[in-house]
Amino acid sequence: MNWVNLTSVEQLEEIKNASGYSLIFKHSTRCSISLMAKKNFEFDWDVIPSDTKLFFLDLISYRDISNHVAEVFQVTHQSPQILLIKDGECILEASHSDISAEEVAEVIAA
Repeated sequence: MNWVNLTSVEQLEEIKNASGYSLIFKHSTRCSISLMAKKNFEFDWDVIPSDTKLFFLDLISYRDISNHVAEVFQVTHQSPQILLIKDGECILEASHSDISAEEVAEVIAA
């Protein structure tokens, strides 16, 4: 699996309008906790169905998009943070040590 860099509002609108599952990983490049959460997530991400679109948001470089994510999906901004989107709605949000590829896979399988 590979990350798709989330770098534009247009991509965010595509995620909002897409059918199926998309995941946004909001990452701070200045935070060691965020780096650890990302590494742990990537270590286990093979449990997530391969047709799930995985988006990576560098929120230091793209703070405006990060703010837009919070607004569009009605979540409180956190870092690190994952949002699992299904058919335009955020159905799972987790941050810090609660970020889990296994939980994402379980929600998708349910």
